[in-house]
Amino acid sequence: MCGRFTLIAELEDVREEFKLDKVKLDNWMSSYNVAPSQYIPAVIRSDGEKRMGYLRWGLIPPWADDEKIGFKMINARSETVEEKKSFRKPFEQQRCIIPADSFYEWKKDEAGEKQPYRIQMKDQGLFGLAGLWEKWKNKDGENVFTCTILTTEANEEMSDLHHRMPVILQRNDYDAWFEGKEEAKNLLTPLPDGALTMYPVSKRVNTPANNDAALLEEA
Repeated sequence: MCGRFTLIAELEDVREEFKLDKVKLDNWMSSYNVAPSQYIPAVIRSDGEKRMGYLRWGLIPPWADDEKIGFKMINARSETVEEKKSFRKPFEQQRCIIPADSFYEWKKDEAGEKQPYRIQMKDQGLFGLAGLWEKWKNKDGENVFTCTILTTEANEEMSDLHHRMPVILQRNDYDAWFEGKEEAKNLLTPLPDGALTMYPVSKRVNTPANNDAALLEEA
């Protein structure tokens, strides 16, 4: 799964990585501990342009009565994304890319306690998390735009930590992700073995309120 990630890159680096045409953000702040229910930068393509704006992490389907359902939909299994009512239409028409430069996963130690790890690309560069977005209308008639992150089976490296991992898009994948559904389906695979590096970090990352550079230090 994917329950936390980081985005500490500069805005200009993100703009260049994803070849953005427009950026619609009030401000840009690095985050060492991005958590569900937060508003996060995400890239969509509309009218041939790539635009980055905020989406709330935790997809709320249009038919939902309660926004709390979003807490259960921070991830979507790629294997069943076309079968699930909540994700079928977004996968066909509303795919997005969520910029990140690392993500966290937890592994149980011998005592049964969960130890967090930080996972990066080998080059420690930016990448895209494959996502879906949706529009939901609250009781006041206001539109709320939300998103979820797709997951797939873990590759060999990740399987030591967890049996699932996020679908990670690399630079050559970004345009294909926004093309037709069939092109997108071809990208719903684990990264090749050897693409990632990881190390243990402080359990302070367990608390979303902790958001500082010390979270990146090796434990």
